[in-house]
Amino acid sequence: MVRIFLITVLIVFSISGCSSTWKGAKEDTGDAYKWSKEKVHDGAGYVEEKTEE
Repeated sequence: MVRIFLITVLIVFSISGCSSTWKGAKEDTGDAYKWSKEKVHDGAGYVEEKTEE
């Protein structure tokens, strides 16, 4: 009986942990994409400023 309870608790924790990790990974990936896009835009603006001089 105790063995079944422990296995059930372990499964619940692993499922909830995986969903939390997946959510965090998706958010980090989205943030990295936005950050990269902004940096590329900033770099293009810098190059444009330097080539106009």
